[in-house]
Amino acid sequence: MEAKRRMTEGPIAGHILRFAWPILLGNVFQQLYNVADTLIVGNLLGNKALAAVSSTGSLVFLMISLFSGISLGAGVVISRYFGARETKNMRLAVHTDLCFGLAAGVFLTVAGTLLTPKILVLMDTPADVMELSVAYLQTYYAGAVGLVMYNTCTGIMQAVGDSRHPLQYLIISSCLNVVLDIVMITAFHLGVRGAALATIMAQFVSVVLCLIRLLRVREEYRVSVKELRVDWGMLKTILRFGLPSGLQNSIIAIANVVVQSNINYFGEMAMAGCGAYSKVEGFGFLPINSFTMALTTFVGQNLGAGEYDRAKRGARFGLLCCILSAEVIGGIIYLLSPFLIRAFTDEPEAIAIGVQRAHVCSLFYCLLACSHAVSAVLRGAGKAVVPMVTMLAFWCVVRVTTLEILTPIFQDVAVTHWVYPFTWSLSTIALLLYYFKADWLHGFNSEKTGRLHLPHLHHGHAAGIK
Repeated sequence: MEAKRRMTEGPIAGHILRFAWPILLGNVFQQLYNVADTLIVGNLLGNKALAAVSSTGSLVFLMISLFSGISLGAGVVISRYFGARETKNMRLAVHTDLCFGLAAGVFLTVAGTLLTPKILVLMDTPADVMELSVAYLQTYYAGAVGLVMYNTCTGIMQAVGDSRHPLQYLIISSCLNVVLDIVMITAFHLGVRGAALATIMAQFVSVVLCLIRLLRVREEYRVSVKELRVDWGMLKTILRFGLPSGLQNSIIAIANVVVQSNINYFGEMAMAGCGAYSKVEGFGFLPINSFTMALTTFVGQNLGAGEYDRAKRGARFGLLCCILSAEVIGGIIYLLSPFLIRAFTDEPEAIAIGVQRAHVCSLFYCLLACSHAVSAVLRGAGKAVVPMVTMLAFWCVVRVTTLEILTPIFQDVAVTHWVYPFTWSLSTIALLLYYFKADWLHGFNSEKTGRLHLPHLHHGHAAGIK
């Protein structure tokens, strides 16, 4: 199999499915090791440790979401140049992206370590799990450089159509994480800190493997240490396409922190039950993540090459695959949720809450998939502001407002369940209206030339590239 895939020619379905399949398999391993992490903590350290670890997911996402979104923007720019065969600009984007990722990881390490206790207090984290939550998160953020750099490196490889090598590295790190989890908790007795330490150690191994690949590959996107620098013009371009997604992710993460705060209000059992469901729910995201990455890369490469009709046909195919596969998994989770939640905790109340959440949300995964898939198409077309505004309106403003009004009235944790499918449906309607009515095919192009309009990249700013 090639280390890169040019998606501008050949069978559309074949390109999308062959690209999405390794990402899907990689996401399976990612989710399995997330689940294993939670299972090990819940069964070896108890329900309080499970509540502390599983309830921190929204805060982890909050801290990394901005930089993950910017990494998406870099991938869009790289895939566009790759499709247009503009090697000089593509290499400039790759090296600028790596430098920015390293700086972002250092910043996230410092900010996450310092802010964790304060944010957990604002989230109304119960006092009996506060110490464990702080210990887990501060250890986790100590390795934030590895997390950010892994996303950066895999984003570069996926932008040029290589989804195979990220899969291999993820399998290695996933298996290593499970082994280290058991060793850190049972042999070294490090508790929740050990679980976080195992995760970051495995993450750094995957980063090293990614960097070795990028430094040794013979393709035109090969990384050269001599070329590692920030080109401010290229960084501006990356931020122009990535910052909307990053801001969207960050603000949605803030909204989800509010949701988690409402869950925390109902106590330890609600935290454990909803936290257990969140691990199960991760499997519903598997086809969504794989097809959204495939869609963004496919659309970016084909619009870069001027293949507008091909981009549109590929978008339709990817949308259908994403929605149908997510709904199938949602149905399976609905049926098996009593058995799946029970694997994480033996507390009847926690199990009941987790199953209730699964039954409310799982059958609506088609709406979640549609929103993400249309957003991926629009990001690949350079229209990242549209999904940003849509998600902020419905997944943030409407979601938080609904919770703040209804939770005090009903005093029921079920309100935090229903707010998700409600806001997914609103975003899906808005995004589909834009997709079918607006011209999203020309987000990258200047009106005069039909080429990506980046004049600052054509006047000597690519110094050092020979």
